[in-house]
Amino acid sequence: MAGITVAQAQAQLDAWLAASIAVAGNQSYTIGDRTLTRANAAWIENMITYWQRQVDRLTPKARGRTRFVVS
Repeated sequence: MAGITVAQAQAQLDAWLAASIAVAGNQSYTIGDRTLTRANAAWIENMITYWQRQVDRLTPKARGRTRFVVS
């Protein structure tokens, strides 16, 4: 997926998460020209997984080890 930014991927993920919440509440949700209903729940879940992977892939990973301080 050339040229997509982490912000764009995050916006898509946010839209699909909102769709999931709306559909779970027995409402419909529209993204672009497509209206989603409860029957689309599996497809919505697949899109959330896809966009989460894109966000993860595009987000710079922390380098090094995390240090824990025990008091």
